[in-house]
Amino acid sequence: MRFGLFIPQGWRFDLVGIDPADHWRLMSDLAKRVDAYDGWESLWVYDHFHTTPEPSHEATHEAWSLMSAFAAVTGRVRLGQMCTCMSYRNPAYLAKVAATIDVISGGRVEMGIGGGWYEHEWRAYGYGFPSAGERLGRLREGVEIFRQMWTRGEATLDGKYYQVDGAICAPKPLQTTSSSNAIPIWIAGGGEKKTLRIAAEYADYTNFDGTPEVFAHKSEVLAQHCKDVGRDFGEITRTADFNPVIGETQQEVEDRLSWYESHAIKAGFEPERARKMADDLRSQPLVGTVEQVVERLAALEKGGLAYAISYFIDAAYDTRSIDLYQQQVIPHLTK
Repeated sequence: MRFGLFIPQGWRFDLVGIDPADHWRLMSDLAKRVDAYDGWESLWVYDHFHTTPEPSHEATHEAWSLMSAFAAVTGRVRLGQMCTCMSYRNPAYLAKVAATIDVISGGRVEMGIGGGWYEHEWRAYGYGFPSAGERLGRLREGVEIFRQMWTRGEATLDGKYYQVDGAICAPKPLQTTSSSNAIPIWIAGGGEKKTLRIAAEYADYTNFDGTPEVFAHKSEVLAQHCKDVGRDFGEITRTADFNPVIGETQQEVEDRLSWYESHAIKAGFEPERARKMADDLRSQPLVGTVEQVVERLAALEKGGLAYAISYFIDAAYDTRSIDLYQQQVIPHLTK
């Protein structure tokens, strides 16, 4: 199994109480830490402008600015966003940005892309909030523009949502892969009729729910779409995002969940809401002791999960959870 790590950037209230003047130092130090450990193949950020689950004035640092900065301070680890919202930037412009960062990084960019969902954020930034059908239509046209820009160095498309006429991408991305996209494309989302169909046509990677039953079902749907479009299902790497809360004992797990509840209150949530947030986290797949987490990941791997991207709620404040994961989880699954 392969592993990636999210860097806290504020979106999930994960920089609360830290002076904004210290945010970049903290994020860059974590990025360098990930870069130094071979068990982490990639680092990730979210493409959002407002905090979740509620908008607030707490910091949320912009994803592609961070991608460029991480490219300059790391040398090995791959760089991704989970996931970029297609409609937040013109796709020809975004393809150009990604190609530039690929050059800065020496060929380490991963393109996570999706249709977008955070309605408050859309409307606040003046994007409206088009129907799901339109958002996914933009996704399909946008990834076609990416492919042309990165492989041909130029794109032309007279689409329903996007029109480009000889948009030049020079230099092209540095990386050349077995992918027909040059920069690997991760289609994020589990929509069964459209998103997974687009993934069957364009994706190098998918990213959908890692709950065992849901993961198995979405995999079956993806396999059928691949059959329908004539794509080898085995060409697509299936991934999922997780929120590990891990300890050597169950008491350590409970202590970290209690910390999260207290942190949510500090971030401004009412105690009852904070308690529910901690309870919701408790039910997720990678919450448990080291042995439980290893067992659950191994079972998911047997079901086709090849890449786990992890977000640690306490990463900006205490790296002991990451240490434990590196020392006692990753080695069991990368032998």
